Amino acid sequence: MTEPSVIAESRSQGMGPDSPLKVWIVAARAFALPASVMPVAFGAVLAVTIGEAPFDFGLFVASLVAMAVLHTGANLLNDVYDYRKGIDRQVNPVSGAVVRRWITPKQALTAATACLALGCTLGLYIASQVGAVVLYIGVVGVVVGIVYSWGPWPLKYHALGDLAVFLDFGILGALGAWTVQTGQPSWVPAVWAIPMSLLVVGILHSNNWRDIDSDTHSGIRTVASCLGDARSAFYHEALLYAPFAIIVLLVLLTHVVGISPKMPVTFLITLLALPLAIRLTRTGAQRRDPQNHQAFAAMDGAVARLNLVFGLLCLAALGLHVWVR
Repeated sequence: MTEPSVIAESRSQGMGPDSPLKVWIVAARAFALPASVMPVAFGAVLAVTIGEAPFDFGLFVASLVAMAVLHTGANLLNDVYDYRKGIDRQVNPVSGAVVRRWITPKQALTAATACLALGCTLGLYIASQVGAVVLYIGVVGVVVGIVYSWGPWPLKYHALGDLAVFLDFGILGALGAWTVQTGQPSWVPAVWAIPMSLLVVGILHSNNWRDIDSDTHSGIRTVASCLGDARSAFYHEALLYAPFAIIVLLVLLTHVVGISPKMPVTFLITLLALPLAIRLTRTGAQRRDPQNHQAFAAMDGAVARLNLVFGLLCLAALGLHVWVR
């Protein structure tokens, strides 16, 4: 039976969605897109409020769209190669259009190529308006995103996936957005974006922690499979709690030690998201409870929501800083 026939059969049996839109929302892992666009928004707003740069709305939108489509392309590429390697064979709550047989690997690869091409085109346009330094940041990001799951030595399969998403969907996103608005790179967005970058790693680790057994059986090395279940639980808690500790530390250091620029005290508003992190660590602690299995399986989506709330609070902190100063 051909792949299109399998898909048609699964839909006729009620296994697929009625809406093509839902198919591609699942395929793109839309739930995780805030993980990549939030650092871009943060870096741009940071450049305007702390870097005192004039705001270029057109380049901001281009940056957001470029990051979103590049992230989508990387997700689709990852699904294709996971499926072809026999790694991704279980349906998870918030992702997996290929494994659900809603789309074929060929369709996913075509969509991935289109997304990557569009993202690169937008990146070239932005570089033409800002300068080569943005191009260098973008090239590093695109290369990391592609070799994450493709090539002779995919980063994801050699315990380097966490580092890849920390850079691509955190540090580089904020640094690139700052540079787009100011024309010059700076250590400020790279350091101040570390907290939300760790939460992005938390999304990936939640997925890999859930899949330790299947990844190990397939010969895939992730940080989670290297740590094992018990130490993965500790690592998960560290990824969720460290962002709050780092925010407090940055506020204290920049004000007490006199480092410039000072992180606004308004960033302490991010502590409002701490109860969500506590709830997620409880979900992880109850992972062996059959009644909690579904919640643990969907942990990556829940951490993505925490990351979104945390990122919005960071933007609110910058807005409050401008309002009260």
